[in-house]
Amino acid sequence: MIQEYILANQQRFLDELFELLRIPSVSADSRHKADVRQAAEYILKKLKEAGADSVELCETKGHPIVFGEKKINATLPTVLVYGHYDVQPPDPLELWASPPFEPVIKDGKIFARGSCDDKGQVYMHLKAFEAMMKLNQLPCNIKFMIEGEEEVGSDNLGTFVKENKEKLKADVILISDTSLISLDCPSITTGLRGLSYLEVEVTGPNRDLHSGVYGGAVANPINVLAEMITSLHDENGRVMIPGFYDKVASLSDEERKKINSAPFNLSDYKHDLNIDEVQGEQGYTTIERTGIRPTLDVNGIWGGYTGEGAKTVLPSKAHAKISMRLVPHQNSDEVTKLFTKHFLSIAPKSVKVKVTSHHGGQPAVTPTDSKAFKAASKAFEEVWGKAPIPTRDGGSIPIVSLFKKELGLDTVLMGFGLDSDAIHSPNEHYGVKNFLIGIETIVAFHKHFAQG
Repeated sequence: MIQEYILANQQRFLDELFELLRIPSVSADSRHKADVRQAAEYILKKLKEAGADSVELCETKGHPIVFGEKKINATLPTVLVYGHYDVQPPDPLELWASPPFEPVIKDGKIFARGSCDDKGQVYMHLKAFEAMMKLNQLPCNIKFMIEGEEEVGSDNLGTFVKENKEKLKADVILISDTSLISLDCPSITTGLRGLSYLEVEVTGPNRDLHSGVYGGAVANPINVLAEMITSLHDENGRVMIPGFYDKVASLSDEERKKINSAPFNLSDYKHDLNIDEVQGEQGYTTIERTGIRPTLDVNGIWGGYTGEGAKTVLPSKAHAKISMRLVPHQNSDEVTKLFTKHFLSIAPKSVKVKVTSHHGGQPAVTPTDSKAFKAASKAFEEVWGKAPIPTRDGGSIPIVSLFKKELGLDTVLMGFGLDSDAIHSPNEHYGVKNFLIGIETIVAFHKHFAQG
């Protein structure tokens, strides 16, 4: 019956999702503040239409949080669905094959910013809820908390959670903001890396200088910054910040073997990325490097003249944005301090260095023996015909550790994207099949969780 409802309403579901995708809800850009609110209001409207009660926009110091719930019986379990309606900036625009906020379907995939991360995956939950309500098949109580600041660190979500513990009281958190191994091989994410995100500024002379007049006599901040960044890794790919690995959890050979048992083809991986070779910390596989090992990467770097043509300038300043992905039991605040202390210590006297912390989050590992995980596994078996493989995800969802700390709740990370969906990149996309089968699997999860 659920399948028939989804099939009968497939076009409407996609049309509604496209309306949401057309809203440029870029939380990092203050010029889009009104757009972010518009996306929140759209989610609120659709929750009401689907049958949720007590739907409201909860104001924060930043962007609003959408809350809604449907209580059918106090004796039944409650699922709290979390997601986000904000999206990454679409830049660089020239690399998109179609405009980022004008969704199109090509080769069975929805191309648009936010199609996978996370509007498309959030909207699966709204449509699953709608289907259960229309067919009178909602088996448990359900709550929704959809925020608008995930892409900028969820700075105000912690306060909201701490101040609304009764409102958010539930038995499990359900999140779809992760990926599958493939459509042929379903998986459930059981671990997420933490994050420390910083910006560094290196200042040399008090103004931009003529590179002919001053070059060779005055330190060039771009050169200095490049050398400092290069020194952050050794020849084996290890991060060279003192204390960085002190709290990194070590996995047993058996645990590593289990992680590496997931289907993975290195040749296909390189072909998809159009690279000739992979790299990373020596002694670990690609799967391990992206799931169970900490990293340090430069996410952006700039300085001097970058316009068309030539300008022979020795710049006054150079900048870089740097992120570190963390694993249990690293602490985001501690690693931020370690980085800051080290980066300042390696700066030559010819420049001044400033380090600014933007946001971070703690790593998380979710249990695989819980009632909720078993319900998710049964849901995949029912809909997909095979059991999902537990995997560790390289991304970060800081709310997972926050939920555990403040609400005492474990999270089920039941995502339906693919690593090839180009999230955070130009031409982000999400499979129509992923979207539709995700709705069906979510419905099955609620059924099995309530039965459990």
